Amino acid sequence: MKKALILSAALMAGIVTGGVTKADTYVIDTKGAHASINFNIKHLGYSNLRGRFDKFEGEFTFDEANPEASSVLVTIDTSSVNSNHAERDNHLRSADFLNVSEYPTATFKSTKVTVNGDGQGVITGDLTLNGVTRSIDIVASHVGGGQDPWGGHRQGFTGTTTIALADYGIDFNLGPASKEVELTLEVEGIKQ
Repeated sequence: MKKALILSAALMAGIVTGGVTKADTYVIDTKGAHASINFNIKHLGYSNLRGRFDKFEGEFTFDEANPEASSVLVTIDTSSVNSNHAERDNHLRSADFLNVSEYPTATFKSTKVTVNGDGQGVITGDLTLNGVTRSIDIVASHVGGGQDPWGGHRQGFTGTTTIALADYGIDFNLGPASKEVELTLEVEGIKQ
């Protein structure tokens, strides 16, 4: 459920390895559906429940000469949670989980990018979800980048993080195996 998704996504921007000679701004390509914020949580410890957030937007900056100065900002429409089951999605939108009537958006804003080499890095930032802000780390990697067929320039990243539901005030009892949510972020940005 972790909108972090938010986040998270764009977060990968800080580890771009090539193709840009100065700080550039990239808008996450949600219009072309070339980005996704996905979640996975255990269901009673018996199986995995997967879903996504269908509506989010964001951008990132990147400076090839100084990738650790990169930044990411993502906003997620928490009401767009989609687990492929309408009744469950309504419950996820309730005060038991995302409380979308009071907190209709979740945000991720990077505070630090650490580059580990070989297109790998960690994006640290503040995830605000359900009215609670906490620092998270997203392990990110550069997928690729370059010119697209339409004359633009793109960069793509993937990232993962795990968050504890209780850290965000979500204490609905899903069983001992279902206390954390894994977020997987796929991000493709278009240079502005």
